[in-house]
Amino acid sequence: MNKNVQLAKYLISDLISASLAWGCFYVYRKVYIESLKFGYSIPVEFGTKFYLGLILIPLFWVVLYYASGYYRDVFRKSRLAELWYTLRITFIGVLILFFGLLLDDEISTYSNYYRSFIALFSIHFILTYIPRLIITTNTTHKIHGRLIGFKTVIIGGNEKALEIYNEIENQKHGTGNIIIGFVNVNNGNNYPLEDKLKHLGDISQIKEIIQEHNISEVIIALEYTEHSSIESILNLLIDSNVMIKTIPGMYEIFTGKVKMSAIFGTPLVEVSHHLMPAWQGNLKHFLDIILSLLALIILSPLFLILTLGVIFSSKGPVFYKQKRIGRNGKPFTIYKFRSMYVNAESNGPELSSKDDRRVTSFGRFMRKSRLDEIPNFVNVLKGDMSLVGPRPERDYFIEKIVEKAPHYTQLLKVKPGITSWGQVKYGYAENVDQMIKRMKYDLLYIENMSLYVDIKILIYTLLIIFKGKGI
Repeated sequence: MNKNVQLAKYLISDLISASLAWGCFYVYRKVYIESLKFGYSIPVEFGTKFYLGLILIPLFWVVLYYASGYYRDVFRKSRLAELWYTLRITFIGVLILFFGLLLDDEISTYSNYYRSFIALFSIHFILTYIPRLIITTNTTHKIHGRLIGFKTVIIGGNEKALEIYNEIENQKHGTGNIIIGFVNVNNGNNYPLEDKLKHLGDISQIKEIIQEHNISEVIIALEYTEHSSIESILNLLIDSNVMIKTIPGMYEIFTGKVKMSAIFGTPLVEVSHHLMPAWQGNLKHFLDIILSLLALIILSPLFLILTLGVIFSSKGPVFYKQKRIGRNGKPFTIYKFRSMYVNAESNGPELSSKDDRRVTSFGRFMRKSRLDEIPNFVNVLKGDMSLVGPRPERDYFIEKIVEKAPHYTQLLKVKPGITSWGQVKYGYAENVDQMIKRMKYDLLYIENMSLYVDIKILIYTLLIIFKGKGI
């Protein structure tokens, strides 16, 4: 399977469909709407506005589809879900175009506005959905026929894993899983699944196995006695870009947590990597870029003043660069105004405290109003950070935190931020225990991620800055 080829099919289809729909609607407006207005036939002339619309309108639609998450997973699409999605997004897009471009049309009565809206909606929906249905149906048939699929590993090798394997393999229609092997959790010499599948190794090797075999999906199929291992397994998989599925227990079934879309599929709970709706996630990224650019432009005079302040406060570079751990465990370089004396960590990594002698007098002033973090906006523009998210830590301290709180790795599911719920509620941490206490607020953030929560955190952060309570 080639994801780029499949994505190109949908993109080209949507661009052509949007162009044809706009062209047909342009003719409809001339032949019907404008002719009714003036009382005689209006000749159809394709001028500059028509060709400009033929370029810009399809781009508008593709951006709208992208922002709503349509192109996120091009192989796992449902034809019924796609029908509803296309209806919904077509309505939203036509509404935007109608109020943005069509309200100044020449009309004879207001009923022509409704006719125009219905015409554009109908033409665009039909021309968009039919090619999508053909592409999705073709892909679905290939998956059901086991012609294409996703390389899958089963975690677990005992009776439960064997049961899941047999159920998947014996389905009349393929589920899309090409199971290449299994990984054991508990040490043993005999695994029932070994007669069916290749034993790829134990759970400690899962990251290397995923990378080596280009795995797309992982199915956690453990015995009830092994369920205590699920959290540690999820922590191991946190920085692996794979779909994770687990066997639902009766609790998940009774509480309605098991949502099935395939009638004949094996009931599995998908552990989603997507913590926000697609449109919110894309809007969050867009706001990160726009607000960071505005902040750097507006604060440029202050940037110069702080630069001079750092230069005159102590010898050394203006900016402080340090390796931090970002999303999915990926290291990056964070930028800050230097607030400490040079060689402040000559004795090893150390967290700052209220009366830290390593901090310069000017650095203390910057920290109180968090001005030292202004260069973090550059990290946001580079894509390493977001405006809101758990504060990034060094690998040295992450290892110490994980020893006491293994679930800290859950914070690595999202981009780190310039400000966070934990920092707003708890402030700076002076030791590992305080970092763990602050962590619970960041875990709450991840479980409740939304633009609304981000805006609240940003507002409280601004209040802290204006009150000078950064330390």
